[in-house]
Amino acid sequence: QVQLVESGGGLVQPGGSLRLSCAASGSIFRIYVMGWYRQAPGKQRELVATITSGGMTNYADSVKGRFTISRDNAKNTGYLQMNSLKPEDTAVYYCNMVVTPIPSPGPQNYWGQGTQVTVSS
Repeated sequence: QVQLVESGGGLVQPGGSLRLSCAASGSIFRIYVMGWYRQAPGKQRELVATITSGGMTNYADSVKGRFTISRDNAKNTGYLQMNSLKPEDTAVYYCNMVVTPIPSPGPQNYWGQGTQVTVSS
């Protein structure tokens, strides 16, 4: 019953900004970790950033200082603010959450549908 819906992708020029959102719906007891991953054509999916329920963050070296991950616990929503975008950031971006649903079989891993981010002049 838990679903993740992403939004905010699109086409942007180098140096521009985008803000991605990921909203979780359904019966949720706790969201332990929220994260963003990306996959470029011909490459494996890679981790971009994560944030724990306590607010601790982790970033890939390639985006550190340019991207900011955050979460709104009251809305069960995660965000990725992307600034100073480069062509190398072009990829499909996927939201991920580790969630304990209600009723609970234990923590479960959920993925969003993906949203395309294209950085080009």
